Amino acid sequence: MTRVLIALTSHSELGDTGRRTGFYASEAAEPWSVFRAAGFDVDVVSVAGGEPPVDGRDETNAVQQDFFAAVDLKNTPTAADLNAADYDAIFYAGGHGTMWDFPDATELAGLAATVYERGGVVAAVCHGPSALIGLRLSDGSYLIDGKDVAGFTNAEEAAVGLTDVVPFLLADELTKRGAKHHPGPDFASKVVTDGRLVTGQNPASAEATARAVADLLLDPIS
Repeated sequence: MTRVLIALTSHSELGDTGRRTGFYASEAAEPWSVFRAAGFDVDVVSVAGGEPPVDGRDETNAVQQDFFAAVDLKNTPTAADLNAADYDAIFYAGGHGTMWDFPDATELAGLAATVYERGGVVAAVCHGPSALIGLRLSDGSYLIDGKDVAGFTNAEEAAVGLTDVVPFLLADELTKRGAKHHPGPDFASKVVTDGRLVTGQNPASAEATARAVADLLLDPIS
Protein backbone atom coordinates (compact mmCIF):
# COMPACT_ATOMS: atom_id res chain seq x y z
CA MET A 1 0.00 0.00 0.00
CA THR A 2 1.33 3.41 -0.97
CA ARG A 3 1.77 5.61 2.06
CA VAL A 4 2.11 9.40 2.19
CA LEU A 5 3.12 11.63 5.11
CA ILE A 6 1.72 15.15 5.41
CA ALA A 7 3.98 17.45 7.45
CA LEU A 8 2.57 20.36 9.47
CA THR A 9 4.09 23.32 11.28
CA SER A 10 3.92 23.64 15.06
CA HIS A 11 4.49 27.42 15.09
CA SER A 12 1.52 29.56 16.07
CA GLU A 13 2.75 33.17 16.39
CA LEU A 14 2.73 35.45 13.34
CA GLY A 15 5.91 37.34 14.17
CA ASP A 16 5.28 40.25 16.52
CA THR A 17 1.86 41.08 15.09
CA GLY A 18 -0.05 39.48 17.96
CA ARG A 19 -1.90 37.39 15.38
CA ARG A 20 -2.06 33.61 15.29
CA THR A 21 -0.93 31.38 12.45
CA GLY A 22 -0.20 27.70 11.87
CA PHE A 23 -0.71 25.29 8.99
CA TYR A 24 -3.21 26.47 6.39
CA ALA A 25 -6.21 24.16 6.57
CA SER A 26 -6.87 23.75 2.86
CA GLU A 27 -3.21 22.96 2.15
CA ALA A 28 -3.45 19.85 4.30
CA ALA A 29 -7.08 18.91 3.72
CA GLU A 30 -7.08 19.06 -0.08
CA PRO A 31 -3.93 16.94 -0.51
CA TRP A 32 -5.25 14.48 2.10
CA SER A 33 -8.45 14.15 0.07
CA VAL A 34 -6.54 13.62 -3.19
CA PHE A 35 -4.30 10.97 -1.64
CA ARG A 36 -7.17 9.11 -0.02
CA ALA A 37 -9.12 9.14 -3.30
CA ALA A 38 -6.06 7.63 -4.99
CA GLY A 39 -6.17 4.76 -2.50
CA PHE A 40 -3.13 5.81 -0.47
CA ASP A 41 -2.69 5.55 3.28
CA VAL A 42 -2.04 9.00 4.74
CA ASP A 43 -0.36 9.89 8.03
CA VAL A 44 0.29 13.30 9.58
CA VAL A 45 3.39 14.54 11.39
CA SER A 46 4.20 17.89 12.99
CA VAL A 47 7.46 19.53 13.94
CA ALA A 48 6.89 19.43 17.71
CA GLY A 49 4.22 16.74 17.91
CA GLY A 50 0.93 17.07 19.74
CA GLU A 51 -1.77 19.35 18.35
CA PRO A 52 -0.51 21.69 15.59
CA PRO A 53 -2.02 25.17 15.25
CA VAL A 54 -4.37 25.71 12.31
CA ASP A 55 -5.08 28.80 10.23
CA GLY A 56 -7.70 29.52 7.60
CA ARG A 57 -10.13 26.80 8.62
CA ASP A 58 -13.45 26.98 6.79
CA GLU A 59 -16.16 25.20 8.76
CA THR A 60 -18.43 25.18 5.68
CA ASN A 61 -15.91 23.41 3.41
CA ALA A 62 -16.79 19.74 2.98
CA VAL A 63 -13.22 18.61 2.23
CA GLN A 64 -11.93 20.33 5.35
CA GLN A 65 -14.78 18.90 7.41
CA ASP A 66 -13.86 15.39 6.27
CA PHE A 67 -10.17 15.97 7.00
CA PHE A 68 -10.66 17.31 10.52
CA ALA A 69 -13.18 14.56 11.30
CA ALA A 70 -10.93 11.75 10.07
CA VAL A 71 -7.46 12.83 11.15
CA ASP A 72 -6.31 12.80 14.78
CA LEU A 73 -4.63 16.18 15.10
CA LYS A 74 -4.51 16.20 18.89
CA ASN A 75 -1.67 13.69 19.10
CA THR A 76 0.47 14.03 15.99
CA PRO A 77 3.88 12.32 16.14
CA THR A 78 7.23 13.98 15.52
CA ALA A 79 9.63 12.84 12.81
CA ALA A 80 11.65 10.99 15.48
CA ASP A 81 8.63 8.77 16.10
CA LEU A 82 8.47 7.63 12.46
CA ASN A 83 10.43 5.41 10.09
CA ALA A 84 11.18 6.91 6.69
CA ALA A 85 11.10 3.42 5.17
CA ASP A 86 7.35 3.36 5.75
CA TYR A 87 6.67 6.24 3.35
CA ASP A 88 6.62 6.69 -0.40
CA ALA A 89 6.21 10.47 -0.25
CA ILE A 90 6.24 13.39 2.13
CA PHE A 91 4.08 16.44 1.50
CA TYR A 92 4.88 19.66 3.36
CA ALA A 93 1.68 21.66 3.82
CA GLY A 94 2.03 25.42 3.98
CA GLY A 95 0.81 28.16 6.26
CA HIS A 96 2.85 31.08 7.53
CA GLY A 97 3.86 29.17 10.64
CA THR A 98 6.15 27.03 8.52
CA MET A 99 8.45 29.98 7.93
CA TRP A 100 9.58 29.85 11.55
CA ASP A 101 10.03 26.14 12.19
CA PHE A 102 10.30 24.19 8.93
CA PRO A 103 13.79 25.44 7.91
CA ASP A 104 15.41 24.17 11.13
CA ALA A 105 13.33 21.00 11.56
CA THR A 106 16.37 18.75 11.16
CA GLU A 107 14.72 15.44 12.05
CA LEU A 108 11.90 16.09 9.60
CA ALA A 109 14.43 17.06 6.94
CA GLY A 110 16.37 13.88 7.58
CA LEU A 111 13.24 11.80 7.19
CA ALA A 112 12.40 13.56 3.92
CA ALA A 113 15.93 13.10 2.59
CA THR A 114 15.73 9.38 3.29
CA VAL A 115 12.35 9.12 1.56
CA TYR A 116 13.79 10.90 -1.46
CA GLU A 117 16.98 8.85 -1.61
CA ARG A 118 14.95 5.65 -1.42
CA GLY A 119 13.18 6.73 -4.62
CA GLY A 120 10.24 8.51 -3.01
CA VAL A 121 8.65 11.87 -3.69
CA VAL A 122 9.19 15.12 -1.77
CA ALA A 123 6.52 17.78 -2.22
CA ALA A 124 5.58 21.12 -0.70
CA VAL A 125 3.04 23.85 -1.31
CA CYS A 126 2.85 27.61 -0.67
CA HIS A 127 5.12 28.33 2.34
CA GLY A 128 5.75 24.60 2.75
CA PRO A 129 8.87 24.83 0.55
CA SER A 130 10.50 26.62 3.50
CA ALA A 131 11.26 23.05 4.61
CA LEU A 132 13.45 22.62 1.55
CA ILE A 133 15.82 25.38 2.62
CA GLY A 134 17.53 23.15 5.16
CA LEU A 135 16.96 19.82 3.44
CA ARG A 136 20.32 18.22 2.64
CA LEU A 137 20.90 14.83 1.07
CA SER A 138 23.35 12.29 2.49
CA ASP A 139 26.21 13.74 0.41
CA GLY A 140 25.68 17.15 2.02
CA SER A 141 24.13 18.78 -1.05
CA TYR A 142 20.83 20.65 -0.90
CA LEU A 143 17.97 18.75 -2.48
CA ILE A 144 16.78 21.85 -4.33
CA ASP A 145 20.18 22.86 -5.73
CA GLY A 146 19.67 23.13 -9.48
CA LYS A 147 16.00 22.16 -9.24
CA ASP A 148 13.00 24.00 -10.70
CA VAL A 149 10.58 24.98 -7.93
CA ALA A 150 7.49 26.98 -7.10
CA GLY A 151 6.61 28.61 -3.80
CA PHE A 152 4.87 31.64 -2.34
CA THR A 153 6.22 34.60 -4.28
CA ASN A 154 7.59 37.91 -3.08
CA ALA A 155 4.68 39.65 -4.82
CA GLU A 156 2.19 37.47 -2.98
CA GLU A 157 3.89 38.14 0.36
CA ALA A 158 3.66 41.85 -0.33
CA ALA A 159 0.01 41.49 -1.33
CA VAL A 160 -0.86 39.95 2.05
CA GLY A 161 1.14 42.64 3.85
CA LEU A 162 3.65 40.33 5.53
CA THR A 163 6.91 41.12 3.77
CA ASP A 164 8.31 42.74 6.91
CA VAL A 165 6.79 40.17 9.29
CA VAL A 166 8.12 36.87 7.96
CA PRO A 167 11.71 36.01 8.93
CA PHE A 168 12.75 35.82 5.26
CA LEU A 169 11.27 35.92 1.79
CA LEU A 170 10.74 32.36 0.65
CA ALA A 171 11.49 32.84 -3.04
CA ASP A 172 14.78 34.56 -2.21
CA GLU A 173 15.93 31.81 0.16
CA LEU A 174 15.05 29.06 -2.31
CA THR A 175 17.16 30.85 -4.90
CA LYS A 176 20.06 31.18 -2.45
CA ARG A 177 20.04 27.38 -2.10
CA GLY A 178 20.50 27.03 -5.84
CA ALA A 179 16.87 26.46 -6.82
CA LYS A 180 15.33 28.02 -9.90
CA HIS A 181 12.15 29.65 -8.62
CA HIS A 182 9.37 30.10 -11.17
CA PRO A 183 6.76 32.63 -10.04
CA GLY A 184 3.31 32.52 -11.61
CA PRO A 185 0.47 35.05 -11.44
CA ASP A 186 -0.48 36.08 -7.92
CA PHE A 187 -2.75 33.56 -6.17
CA ALA A 188 -3.31 31.45 -9.29
CA SER A 189 -2.56 27.74 -9.28
CA LYS A 190 0.98 26.86 -10.33
CA VAL A 191 2.79 23.55 -9.89
CA VAL A 192 6.38 22.71 -10.83
CA THR A 193 7.56 19.11 -11.05
CA ASP A 194 11.28 18.37 -11.31
CA GLY A 195 11.85 14.64 -11.18
CA ARG A 196 10.57 13.45 -7.80
CA LEU A 197 10.33 16.98 -6.38
CA VAL A 198 6.92 18.64 -6.65
CA THR A 199 6.20 22.18 -5.47
CA GLY A 200 3.16 24.46 -5.62
CA GLN A 201 2.98 28.23 -5.33
CA ASN A 202 0.03 29.07 -3.07
CA PRO A 203 -3.19 27.77 -1.49
CA ALA A 204 -4.85 27.61 -4.91
CA SER A 205 -2.13 25.12 -5.92
CA ALA A 206 -2.66 22.60 -3.11
CA GLU A 207 -4.96 20.18 -4.91
CA ALA A 208 -2.99 20.29 -8.17
CA THR A 209 0.29 19.76 -6.31
CA ALA A 210 -1.15 16.70 -4.61
CA ARG A 211 -2.44 15.37 -7.92
CA ALA A 212 1.04 15.72 -9.39
CA VAL A 213 2.41 13.72 -6.46
CA ALA A 214 -0.26 11.06 -6.91
CA ASP A 215 0.61 10.80 -10.61
CA LEU A 216 4.26 10.16 -9.73
CA LEU A 217 3.35 7.53 -7.17
CA LEU A 218 0.94 5.75 -9.49
CA ASP A 219 3.36 5.89 -12.45
CA PRO A 220 6.88 6.11 -10.95
CA ILE A 221 9.78 7.62 -12.86
CA SER A 222 11.93 4.81 -14.23
